[in-house]
Amino acid sequence: MADSRSVTVFYDEVMLGHDPQVDLPFLPSRVEKRVSNILRELNFKWSYPEHPGRLTAIMEWLKEYPIPGVQIKVGAHATYEQLGRVHTTTHLDHMFSLEGKRAWLDKDTTAVSPESIQAATSAAGNAIAAVECVVKGETQSAFALVRPPGHHADAVRARGFCLFNNVAVAAAHAQAKLGCERVLIVDWDAHHGNGTQDIFWADQDVLFFDTHCAAPFYPGSGNLNEIGAGMGEGYTVNVPLPEAAGDIALEKAFREILIPAADYFKPDLVLVSAGCDPHHNDMALNMSYDGLAVLTSIVQGIADKHCDGRLALVLEGGYNLTSLSRGVHSMLTVLAGGDVPELMESGLREVMQAAEFHRDAFKDD
Repeated sequence: MADSRSVTVFYDEVMLGHDPQVDLPFLPSRVEKRVSNILRELNFKWSYPEHPGRLTAIMEWLKEYPIPGVQIKVGAHATYEQLGRVHTTTHLDHMFSLEGKRAWLDKDTTAVSPESIQAATSAAGNAIAAVECVVKGETQSAFALVRPPGHHADAVRARGFCLFNNVAVAAAHAQAKLGCERVLIVDWDAHHGNGTQDIFWADQDVLFFDTHCAAPFYPGSGNLNEIGAGMGEGYTVNVPLPEAAGDIALEKAFREILIPAADYFKPDLVLVSAGCDPHHNDMALNMSYDGLAVLTSIVQGIADKHCDGRLALVLEGGYNLTSLSRGVHSMLTVLAGGDVPELMESGLREVMQAAEFHRDAFKDD
């Protein structure tokens, strides 16, 4: 066991109020008609994948298997001004006009229920709270367990289950109010963080590093040659990968691409869009819990080296409840000073264990 560290988890039950039900009537619109047609064409009952049970599963697992050094707090809701640092007034006014309503927002089936806007401002606000507590030295690292997720939301629209871009709002707050000039955002969700990339596309003070399943996997962006533009050219780093990539490939990408980039950039704060959908249960990127633990250790090392350990993770995707809850637990265990596993090729450890088990079975007496 390594030295113990303090970790603060930010969570608010108000985020459970975001609960779109696809079989209920929605506001009439051309989008609603297109979505209805899509759903009718499916040969199985489709339910909204980004549901309250995601956070409930995580919190129940943490309660059953508590981690020493981890405390839970509730952050404030993000204000209009805080959201407005990365989103246009047109987008914000439209979103707030939907409070108390049900509505489809895009053909990707992003939708809201009556309590969704309160949940979304809580999600962004808890991401801000996570950043504030690590920058102020109140805890050594933080994890904002939030929903709806954020990294697909760009400056002008909601998309991909995301209403506001939580990690971008937190990064902008750190720069505007907390004296952080250079922010490193690492996105290891299986889906490319197109919204975060777009928001900081021309910004040389935010280094955006993203590993993800390559196009045409949703959202179809994040190609190798997408590197930013203008003053921000070179400050967007995409690593598109095949769906079967696995732990070893991801670790290599982080050690051989992210670490040198961070050494060059020298961040004042490290933020992570921490999706659990790279786990093989979600059938994308074929990672294990050990793999997620190792990635957590790498970004923790970057934060230790460059910015006094200031590290905040913000939950993104992950839809299999087993791997979501256990994946978050693996990350928190490392953040709290737990042992970091050594990665092996997929299946190799199990073969070694089987070989040991059967070692004497075929020996001559």
